[in-house]
Amino acid sequence: MPVHILTGFLGSGKTTLLNHILEGSHGKRFAVIENEFGEIGIDDGLIARREELGAEQIIEMNNGCICCTVRGDLIVGLKNLLKRIASDGLRLDGVIIETIRP
Repeated sequence: MPVHILTGFLGSGKTTLLNHILEGSHGKRFAVIENEFGEIGIDDGLIARREELGAEQIIEMNNGCICCTVRGDLIVGLKNLLKRIASDGLRLDGVIIETIRP
């Protein structure tokens, strides 16, 4: 399964690009793993619009860099996603990981 990583500085347009991908009429379904650097997510609207955007599942990880501080949460999130694929027959065309570059 393809994994796409969106990274960049705060305000660089990652979420805008992600919304463009999810709103596209390409018929593909993605799970999104969103890394929030603070305790409160700034992209809560994205999560609220999950079904409207065509994202099958959005996993939000707060309070740290996905590559170090919350690495355990990333592994748990990916394992849960794999379980859902196996047990529920979830069909995905890829995973998009959006991470902030500190």
